Amino acid sequence: MMTAIFVFIKCELGFANDVAADLVDNVENVSEVYSTSGQHDLLAKFQLPKDADIGTFVTKQVQTRPHIRDTFTVITFSPFLPSKRA
Repeated sequence: MMTAIFVFIKCELGFANDVAADLVDNVENVSEVYSTSGQHDLLAKFQLPKDADIGTFVTKQVQTRPHIRDTFTVITFSPFLPSKRA
């Protein structure tokens, strides 16, 4: 079973597209990366093994990528999925 985490990312000015491409191409466990408006430039979803150390993953695998200035991590619990409708 996997744990989904969402990481809001602030990038250096002008580098959001480069950071998104780098995450998708080079960071294991990335599921999706979205550009966003507001306080953050990107929202990345990662699927981590249940026993993964989330803090170490974010600080070593995400925050150290080029052109990332700041992150804000949201840890998820139980997903709610749409039911199949006939």
